[in-house]
Amino acid sequence: MISQSLITRGQVTASQHADISAGPQADKDVGRSVMTKVNAAPGQKITAGQVLLEVSGRPLFVLKGAVPAYRDLAPGRRGDDVAQLQTALREVGHPSGNDPPGVFGPGTQSAVVSFYRSIGYEAPTIEAAAPGTGESQPIETASSPVRKENEPPPLVPTLPLSEVVFVRSFPAYVDEVRTKVGDEAGTSLLSLSAGALTVEGSVTPQEKGMIRPGQEVRIYSEMTGRQFTGKVTSVSKDSSPAKDGSQESGTEKYTVKVTPSRPLPTELNGENVQLTVVAASSKGKVLAVPSSALSTGADGLTSVTERKGRTERRIPVTIGVSGDGFVQVTPQKGERLAAGAQVVVGVQPRATVGGQ
Repeated sequence: MISQSLITRGQVTASQHADISAGPQADKDVGRSVMTKVNAAPGQKITAGQVLLEVSGRPLFVLKGAVPAYRDLAPGRRGDDVAQLQTALREVGHPSGNDPPGVFGPGTQSAVVSFYRSIGYEAPTIEAAAPGTGESQPIETASSPVRKENEPPPLVPTLPLSEVVFVRSFPAYVDEVRTKVGDEAGTSLLSLSAGALTVEGSVTPQEKGMIRPGQEVRIYSEMTGRQFTGKVTSVSKDSSPAKDGSQESGTEKYTVKVTPSRPLPTELNGENVQLTVVAASSKGKVLAVPSSALSTGADGLTSVTERKGRTERRIPVTIGVSGDGFVQVTPQKGERLAAGAQVVVGVQPRATVGGQ
Protein backbone atom coordinates (compact mmCIF):
# COMPACT_ATOMS: atom_id res chain seq x y z
CA MET A 1 0.00 0.00 0.00
CA ILE A 2 1.27 3.49 -0.86
CA SER A 3 0.56 6.52 1.29
CA GLN A 4 0.95 10.03 -0.10
CA SER A 5 2.05 12.19 2.80
CA LEU A 6 2.65 15.85 3.50
CA ILE A 7 5.12 16.74 6.25
CA THR A 8 4.92 20.09 8.03
CA ARG A 9 5.40 21.59 11.48
CA GLY A 10 2.78 22.41 14.09
CA GLN A 11 2.43 24.04 17.50
CA VAL A 12 0.74 22.25 20.39
CA THR A 13 -1.66 24.68 22.00
CA ALA A 14 -4.49 24.67 24.53
CA SER A 15 -8.09 25.27 23.51
CA GLN A 16 -8.43 28.31 25.80
CA HIS A 17 -6.09 31.26 26.31
CA ALA A 18 -6.70 33.98 28.85
CA ASP A 19 -4.88 37.28 29.34
CA ILE A 20 -5.04 38.40 32.96
CA SER A 21 -5.45 42.10 33.72
CA ALA A 22 -5.99 44.06 36.92
CA GLY A 23 -9.43 45.59 37.25
CA PRO A 24 -10.45 48.52 39.45
CA GLN A 25 -9.68 47.90 43.10
CA ALA A 26 -12.65 47.30 45.36
CA ASP A 27 -10.93 48.78 48.42
CA LYS A 28 -11.50 52.55 48.38
CA ASP A 29 -8.57 53.04 50.80
CA VAL A 30 -6.09 51.85 48.17
CA GLY A 31 -4.13 54.77 46.76
CA ARG A 32 -2.89 53.07 43.60
CA SER A 33 -2.86 49.67 41.98
CA VAL A 34 0.59 48.15 42.32
CA MET A 35 1.89 44.60 42.21
CA THR A 36 2.64 43.41 45.74
CA LYS A 37 3.09 39.68 44.99
CA VAL A 38 3.65 37.55 41.88
CA ASN A 39 2.93 33.88 42.60
CA ALA A 40 3.07 32.60 39.02
CA ALA A 41 5.98 31.62 36.78
CA PRO A 42 6.10 30.60 33.09
CA GLY A 43 5.25 26.92 32.64
CA GLN A 44 3.75 26.61 36.12
CA LYS A 45 0.79 24.28 36.58
CA ILE A 46 -2.21 26.10 38.03
CA THR A 47 -5.08 24.52 39.99
CA ALA A 48 -8.51 25.86 40.91
CA GLY A 49 -8.51 28.34 43.77
CA GLN A 50 -4.85 29.28 43.37
CA VAL A 51 -3.76 32.89 43.88
CA LEU A 52 -1.85 34.13 40.82
CA LEU A 53 -1.05 37.70 41.80
CA GLU A 54 -1.57 40.18 44.60
CA VAL A 55 -2.53 43.72 43.61
CA SER A 56 -2.25 46.36 46.35
CA GLY A 57 -2.59 43.66 48.99
CA ARG A 58 -5.62 41.97 47.41
CA PRO A 59 -5.57 38.54 45.69
CA LEU A 60 -6.26 37.70 42.07
CA PHE A 61 -7.20 34.01 41.95
CA VAL A 62 -8.52 31.55 39.40
CA LEU A 63 -11.66 29.39 39.52
CA LYS A 64 -13.34 27.01 37.11
CA GLY A 65 -16.05 28.39 34.83
CA ALA A 66 -16.96 29.23 31.25
CA VAL A 67 -18.70 32.55 31.94
CA PRO A 68 -16.18 35.43 32.19
CA ALA A 69 -16.38 37.64 35.27
CA TYR A 70 -18.18 40.81 34.19
CA ARG A 71 -19.67 42.22 37.42
CA ASP A 72 -19.18 42.18 41.18
CA LEU A 73 -21.19 39.42 42.85
CA ALA A 74 -22.90 40.25 46.14
CA PRO A 75 -25.90 39.10 48.23
CA GLY A 76 -29.11 39.40 46.26
CA ARG A 77 -27.49 38.90 42.85
CA ARG A 78 -28.97 36.24 40.60
CA GLY A 79 -27.86 34.66 37.34
CA ASP A 80 -25.72 32.10 35.57
CA ASP A 81 -22.55 33.75 36.86
CA VAL A 82 -23.76 33.27 40.45
CA ALA A 83 -24.53 29.59 39.74
CA GLN A 84 -21.05 29.23 38.23
CA LEU A 85 -19.50 30.75 41.36
CA GLN A 86 -21.46 28.36 43.58
CA THR A 87 -20.26 25.36 41.56
CA ALA A 88 -16.66 26.59 41.50
CA LEU A 89 -16.57 27.17 45.25
CA ARG A 90 -18.12 23.77 45.93
CA GLU A 91 -15.44 22.09 43.80
CA VAL A 92 -12.70 23.65 45.94
CA GLY A 93 -14.40 22.62 49.17
CA HIS A 94 -16.72 25.53 50.02
CA PRO A 95 -20.38 24.60 49.32
CA SER A 96 -23.11 27.24 49.37
CA GLY A 97 -25.50 25.37 51.65
CA ASN A 98 -29.20 25.56 50.86
CA ASP A 99 -29.03 28.52 48.48
CA PRO A 100 -30.94 27.89 45.23
CA PRO A 101 -28.64 27.62 42.19
CA GLY A 102 -27.98 31.07 40.79
CA VAL A 103 -29.07 32.98 43.92
CA PHE A 104 -26.44 34.70 46.10
CA GLY A 105 -27.95 33.94 49.50
CA PRO A 106 -26.62 33.34 53.03
CA GLY A 107 -25.02 30.02 52.08
CA THR A 108 -23.09 31.62 49.23
CA GLN A 109 -22.02 34.43 51.56
CA SER A 110 -20.60 31.86 53.95
CA ALA A 111 -18.86 30.01 51.10
CA VAL A 112 -17.21 33.21 49.86
CA VAL A 113 -15.98 34.09 53.35
CA SER A 114 -14.70 30.55 53.91
CA PHE A 115 -12.88 30.45 50.59
CA TYR A 116 -11.13 33.78 51.13
CA ARG A 117 -9.95 32.68 54.55
CA SER A 118 -8.60 29.43 53.06
CA ILE A 119 -6.30 31.42 50.75
CA GLY A 120 -5.18 33.76 53.52
CA TYR A 121 -7.35 36.84 52.95
CA GLU A 122 -10.49 38.38 54.35
CA ALA A 123 -13.44 38.61 51.99
CA PRO A 124 -14.11 42.17 50.80
CA THR A 125 -17.38 43.67 52.03
CA ILE A 126 -19.91 46.26 50.93
CA GLU A 127 -22.84 47.91 52.65
CA ALA A 128 -26.03 45.97 52.20
CA ALA A 129 -28.53 47.87 50.08
CA ALA A 130 -31.78 48.88 51.72
CA PRO A 131 -34.81 46.90 50.51
CA GLY A 132 -36.18 48.28 47.27
CA THR A 133 -33.08 50.36 46.42
CA GLY A 134 -31.16 47.84 44.39
CA GLU A 135 -30.61 44.19 43.60
CA SER A 136 -27.53 43.80 45.81
CA GLN A 137 -29.29 43.36 49.11
CA PRO A 138 -29.12 40.52 51.63
CA ILE A 139 -31.80 37.88 51.49
CA GLU A 140 -33.78 38.16 54.73
CA THR A 141 -34.32 35.11 56.89
CA ALA A 142 -36.36 34.54 60.02
CA SER A 143 -33.19 34.82 62.10
CA SER A 144 -32.02 38.10 60.52
CA PRO A 145 -31.72 40.82 63.19
CA VAL A 146 -34.01 43.82 62.84
CA ARG A 147 -31.97 46.93 62.07
CA LYS A 148 -32.74 49.95 64.20
CA GLU A 149 -33.64 53.31 62.68
CA ASN A 150 -30.57 55.38 61.69
CA GLU A 151 -28.34 52.35 62.24
CA PRO A 152 -25.78 52.01 59.40
CA PRO A 153 -26.49 49.15 57.02
CA PRO A 154 -24.63 45.91 57.74
CA LEU A 155 -21.58 44.89 55.75
CA VAL A 156 -21.95 41.83 53.54
CA PRO A 157 -19.27 39.81 51.69
CA THR A 158 -18.82 40.33 47.97
CA LEU A 159 -16.74 38.87 45.17
CA PRO A 160 -15.29 41.73 43.05
CA LEU A 161 -14.66 40.97 39.39
CA SER A 162 -11.16 42.43 39.91
CA GLU A 163 -10.18 39.49 42.13
CA VAL A 164 -11.26 36.44 40.10
CA VAL A 165 -10.51 34.86 36.72
CA PHE A 166 -12.54 31.94 35.37
CA VAL A 167 -11.08 29.28 33.06
CA ARG A 168 -12.98 26.39 31.50
CA SER A 169 -10.91 23.49 32.81
CA PHE A 170 -7.92 22.51 34.92
CA PRO A 171 -5.07 22.06 35.10
CA ALA A 172 -4.15 25.39 33.51
CA TYR A 173 -0.65 26.56 32.71
CA VAL A 174 1.10 29.91 32.87
CA ASP A 175 2.28 30.86 29.39
CA GLU A 176 3.93 34.19 30.16
CA VAL A 177 4.37 36.59 33.09
CA ARG A 178 4.69 40.26 32.11
CA THR A 179 4.85 41.93 35.50
CA LYS A 180 6.90 41.98 38.70
CA VAL A 181 6.54 43.25 42.25
CA GLY A 182 6.47 47.03 42.30
CA ASP A 183 5.05 47.46 38.81
CA GLU A 184 1.88 49.41 38.23
CA ALA A 185 -0.97 46.97 37.80
CA GLY A 186 -2.50 47.32 34.36
CA THR A 187 -3.51 45.18 31.40
CA SER A 188 -2.03 41.89 30.23
CA LEU A 189 -0.17 41.01 33.42
CA LEU A 190 0.13 37.33 32.54
CA SER A 191 -1.41 34.77 30.20
CA LEU A 192 -2.85 31.33 30.92
CA SER A 193 -3.70 28.37 28.74
CA ALA A 194 -6.25 25.73 29.66
CA GLY A 195 -8.37 23.00 28.12
CA ALA A 196 -7.60 20.07 25.84
CA LEU A 197 -4.42 20.29 23.76
CA THR A 198 -4.76 20.64 20.00
CA VAL A 199 -2.20 21.23 17.24
CA GLU A 200 -2.07 24.00 14.65
CA GLY A 201 0.09 23.66 11.56
CA SER A 202 0.73 25.84 8.52
CA VAL A 203 0.82 24.96 4.81
CA THR A 204 1.21 26.79 1.51
CA PRO A 205 -1.64 27.26 -0.99
CA GLN A 206 -0.12 24.48 -3.13
CA GLU A 207 -0.04 22.08 -0.18
CA LYS A 208 -3.52 23.11 0.95
CA GLY A 209 -5.04 21.26 -2.01
CA MET A 210 -3.76 17.97 -0.58
CA ILE A 211 -5.45 18.42 2.80
CA ARG A 212 -9.07 18.10 3.85
CA PRO A 213 -10.92 17.58 7.15
CA GLY A 214 -10.97 14.01 8.39
CA GLN A 215 -7.55 13.00 7.09
CA GLU A 216 -5.27 11.05 9.41
CA VAL A 217 -2.32 12.90 10.94
CA ARG A 218 0.75 11.53 12.70
CA ILE A 219 2.05 13.85 15.43
CA TYR A 220 5.70 13.30 16.33
CA SER A 221 7.32 14.89 19.37
CA GLU A 222 11.09 15.17 19.13
CA MET A 223 11.18 16.18 22.81
CA THR A 224 9.70 12.88 24.04
CA GLY A 225 10.40 10.67 21.03
CA ARG A 226 6.74 9.65 21.04
CA GLN A 227 4.24 9.58 18.17
CA PHE A 228 0.52 10.30 18.44
CA THR A 229 -2.34 10.25 15.96
CA GLY A 230 -5.08 12.70 15.15
CA LYS A 231 -7.32 14.00 12.39
CA VAL A 232 -7.51 17.23 10.42
CA THR A 233 -10.32 19.33 11.89
CA SER A 234 -10.21 22.32 9.55
CA VAL A 235 -8.11 24.10 6.93
CA SER A 236 -8.52 27.88 6.76
CA LYS A 237 -6.69 30.86 5.33
CA ASP A 238 -4.37 32.52 7.80
CA SER A 239 -5.44 36.16 8.04
CA SER A 240 -2.70 37.13 10.52
CA PRO A 241 -0.81 40.18 9.20
CA ALA A 242 2.93 40.24 8.80
CA LYS A 243 4.99 41.68 11.65
CA ASP A 244 5.19 45.04 9.93
CA GLY A 245 1.40 45.15 9.68
CA SER A 246 1.21 44.32 5.97
CA GLN A 247 0.30 41.11 4.16
CA GLU A 248 3.12 40.67 1.67
CA SER A 249 2.49 38.84 -1.57
CA GLY A 250 3.88 35.35 -1.67
CA THR A 251 3.47 34.82 2.08
CA GLU A 252 -0.07 33.43 1.97
CA LYS A 253 -0.50 30.53 4.38
CA TYR A 254 -3.26 28.22 5.50
CA THR A 255 -3.79 27.06 9.09
CA VAL A 256 -4.41 23.36 9.61
CA LYS A 257 -6.07 22.45 12.91
CA VAL A 258 -5.53 18.90 14.18
CA THR A 259 -7.50 17.20 16.94
CA PRO A 260 -5.56 14.36 18.62
CA SER A 261 -7.27 10.95 18.79
CA ARG A 262 -6.42 10.80 22.50
CA PRO A 263 -5.50 13.59 24.93
CA LEU A 264 -1.89 14.68 24.49
CA PRO A 265 0.39 14.75 27.55
CA THR A 266 0.26 18.15 29.24
CA GLU A 267 4.05 18.51 29.01
CA LEU A 268 3.68 18.94 25.24
CA ASN A 269 1.85 22.25 25.67
CA GLY A 270 3.70 24.85 23.60
CA GLU A 271 5.98 22.33 21.82
CA ASN A 272 6.73 22.53 18.12
CA VAL A 273 6.02 19.08 16.64
CA GLN A 274 6.25 17.33 13.28
CA LEU A 275 2.96 16.68 11.48
CA THR A 276 2.63 14.03 8.78
CA VAL A 277 -0.69 14.31 6.98
CA VAL A 278 -1.71 11.17 5.10
CA ALA A 279 -3.13 12.97 2.07
CA ALA A 280 -4.06 9.82 0.10
CA SER A 281 -3.45 6.11 0.18
CA SER A 282 -4.01 3.18 -2.11
CA LYS A 283 -6.54 0.49 -1.26
CA GLY A 284 -4.49 -2.56 -0.43
CA LYS A 285 -1.38 -3.62 -2.33
CA VAL A 286 -0.67 -2.02 -5.71
CA LEU A 287 1.92 -2.31 -8.45
CA ALA A 288 4.48 0.47 -7.93
CA VAL A 289 7.72 1.74 -9.45
CA PRO A 290 10.25 4.34 -8.29
CA SER A 291 9.05 7.79 -9.37
CA SER A 292 12.27 8.29 -11.40
CA ALA A 293 11.28 5.27 -13.56
CA LEU A 294 8.45 7.26 -15.18
CA SER A 295 8.98 9.07 -18.45
CA THR A 296 6.77 10.91 -20.95
CA GLY A 297 7.35 10.37 -24.67
CA ALA A 298 6.69 12.59 -27.66
CA ASP A 299 3.29 10.93 -27.99
CA GLY A 300 2.33 12.26 -24.56
CA LEU A 301 2.08 8.83 -22.98
CA THR A 302 3.55 8.19 -19.55
CA SER A 303 5.49 4.95 -19.49
CA VAL A 304 8.10 2.82 -17.78
CA THR A 305 10.85 0.91 -19.57
CA GLU A 306 11.14 -2.76 -18.69
CA ARG A 307 14.51 -4.43 -19.22
CA LYS A 308 14.96 -8.18 -19.74
CA GLY A 309 18.62 -8.98 -20.26
CA ARG A 310 19.66 -6.66 -23.12
CA THR A 311 16.12 -6.06 -24.32
CA GLU A 312 14.12 -3.00 -23.31
CA ARG A 313 10.39 -2.58 -23.76
CA ARG A 314 8.38 0.63 -23.24
CA ILE A 315 5.13 0.02 -21.35
CA PRO A 316 2.48 2.82 -21.25
CA VAL A 317 1.02 3.17 -17.76
CA THR A 318 -1.58 5.14 -15.86
CA ILE A 319 -0.23 6.58 -12.65
CA GLY A 320 -2.05 6.61 -9.31
CA VAL A 321 -1.11 7.48 -5.74
CA SER A 322 2.48 8.50 -5.07
CA GLY A 323 4.41 8.56 -1.82
CA ASP A 324 7.79 7.80 -0.27
CA GLY A 325 9.45 7.91 -3.69
CA PHE A 326 7.12 5.35 -5.31
CA VAL A 327 4.22 5.76 -7.73
CA GLN A 328 1.31 3.41 -8.34
CA VAL A 329 1.16 2.29 -11.98
CA THR A 330 -1.38 0.38 -14.08
CA PRO A 331 -0.25 -0.92 -17.52
CA GLN A 332 -2.36 0.32 -20.48
CA LYS A 333 -3.57 -1.27 -23.72
CA GLY A 334 -3.33 -4.87 -22.58
CA GLU A 335 0.31 -4.54 -21.57
CA ARG A 336 1.65 -6.56 -18.66
CA LEU A 337 4.12 -5.57 -15.99
CA ALA A 338 4.78 -8.14 -13.28
CA ALA A 339 5.95 -7.56 -9.75
CA GLY A 340 9.71 -8.13 -9.61
CA ALA A 341 10.32 -6.95 -13.20
CA GLN A 342 13.38 -4.75 -13.82
CA VAL A 343 12.73 -1.17 -15.02
CA VAL A 344 15.09 1.60 -16.06
CA VAL A 345 15.39 4.28 -13.37
CA GLY A 346 17.05 7.60 -14.19
CA VAL A 347 20.77 7.06 -14.44
CA GLN A 348 20.46 3.76 -12.63
CA PRO A 349 20.52 0.75 -14.96
CA ARG A 350 17.92 -1.29 -13.12
CA ALA A 351 15.19 -1.11 -10.51
CA THR A 352 12.68 -3.65 -9.34
CA VAL A 353 8.94 -3.34 -9.77
CA GLY A 354 7.32 -4.08 -6.44
CA GLY A 355 4.03 -4.55 -4.73
CA GLN A 356 3.58 -1.70 -2.28
